[in-house]
Amino acid sequence: MKKVSINLTHVATLGPVGHLPKAPGTWGSAAALITAPFLFLPFQLPVRILILGLIFYFGAKACSVAEEQFGRKDPGCVVIDELLGQWLVFLPFPAVVTWHLIAGFILFRIFDILKPFPIKQSEKWLKDGWGVMIDDAFAGLYAMIVLGLLRYLT
Repeated sequence: MKKVSINLTHVATLGPVGHLPKAPGTWGSAAALITAPFLFLPFQLPVRILILGLIFYFGAKACSVAEEQFGRKDPGCVVIDELLGQWLVFLPFPAVVTWHLIAGFILFRIFDILKPFPIKQSEKWLKDGWGVMIDDAFAGLYAMIVLGLLRYLT
């Protein structure tokens, strides 16, 4: 029987996505947005929570390996954290339409780039890849709250 091994650096970069030219975080968020209707949104809330928990755990492990391999903290090509944050935006919503997806994408990118309190600080709360993942989780949480308000107001 042949042993199967997973390259954690490829997991951290979502394969080729993190290596696309310019703005890898935006590419990672776009990949998450495109795949969400097939790999995340069809599931019920408990399964979504499980999916996000697994992405957080294995993403943190993969980010730690990638940081070691690339020799720097939170390398730009690491985009699994964008997958976590982008999908987290849509966690509580049983149904989304196109404008929700677009608004969620824009809101997540805004919070991920601007990093208002405590997003920026949260990177230092946890070591290694855990810190890489947690700040995008907070950005996703902020975007989720704002998207929820927009949905409520429309």
